[in-house]
Amino acid sequence: MNEKFTLNNEACEFTQKACNRNSLHMLPVTDWLSDLPGEIDENDLVEVQFKNTRKGYYQNVNHLQLEKGTFVIVDANPGFDLGEVVLTGRLVKHQLKKNRIDLTRYEIRTIQRLAVESDHERAAAARAKEQDTMIKARQLAKSLGLEMKIGDVEYQGDGTKAIFYYIADGRVDFRQLIKVYAETFRIRIEMKQIGARQEAGRIGGTGPCGRELCCSTWMTNFTSVGTGAARLQNISPNPQKLAGQCAKLKCCLNYEVPIYEDALRRGETIGTPVTENDTTPDLGFQNDVGQGDLNRFDRNKKNNNRRNNDRRNDRHHNDRPRNHHEQKNTDNNSH
Repeated sequence: MNEKFTLNNEACEFTQKACNRNSLHMLPVTDWLSDLPGEIDENDLVEVQFKNTRKGYYQNVNHLQLEKGTFVIVDANPGFDLGEVVLTGRLVKHQLKKNRIDLTRYEIRTIQRLAVESDHERAAAARAKEQDTMIKARQLAKSLGLEMKIGDVEYQGDGTKAIFYYIADGRVDFRQLIKVYAETFRIRIEMKQIGARQEAGRIGGTGPCGRELCCSTWMTNFTSVGTGAARLQNISPNPQKLAGQCAKLKCCLNYEVPIYEDALRRGETIGTPVTENDTTPDLGFQNDVGQGDLNRFDRNKKNNNRRNNDRRNDRHHNDRPRNHHEQKNTDNNSH
């Protein structure tokens, strides 16, 4: 696991463990700076991952020697939870910025100690009940007539609390449901609403491209996807091909939208010839696709069609046969 690799004539050295995926295989990260001396002392914040895509950021107040793949016991308030360290050092701050987490509003809890064998056994016994708990929870919610779906259940490492992930189209009053769950399962209950895309990310799977789902491997911030992205790229509006495993429009429809919008801003249309002088493309597009950019697609398309129609009308006007009066004036001017 700690086999070392070198690059540039041994000028750069890193271990295999820093590049391995975490044991949960969800939202993996690569700790490129883990082998630098003193890297862990740069920042006492640590990224810890739990079941599927749930992650949290904790403070290493006891200055434990942590590295990627280390299992730790963290403060869960109340109780404790078992998680896996996936990122340490200065990269944690970049990860917080990427995930748009404001530390002034985020509750930073602490890492208590390293996990031992008894902690793993207790967590395994608690998580063995998750499937049966989820089935029973769905039956109880249906018996109360609530329009919601329990998508997943996650037990805390000490077995005293469980998170029920549910999907609902609107607001659900589940106060009575929480009382029924607490009496039935004898644990503390936390209800957390997720969307269809988050549910697909927690379950995982393979997309039609042959790769793992983006929401399971790297995507954490979901932007709205509209049919305008498909029209902009001239993709066939087939609902079966545009929808992903979450039954929503595929997130990858937004990936190349900035390139198409940049071409439209330069006035390029389908069929426009590209000359050899066009060797310096304009790459000044934004990475994030806003809904306003997609809404401008229809206006840009109408403006381009209007310009093309004007060009065809001018060409038709210049190529039309001249009448007798125009021909006579031309002859007089020639004499």
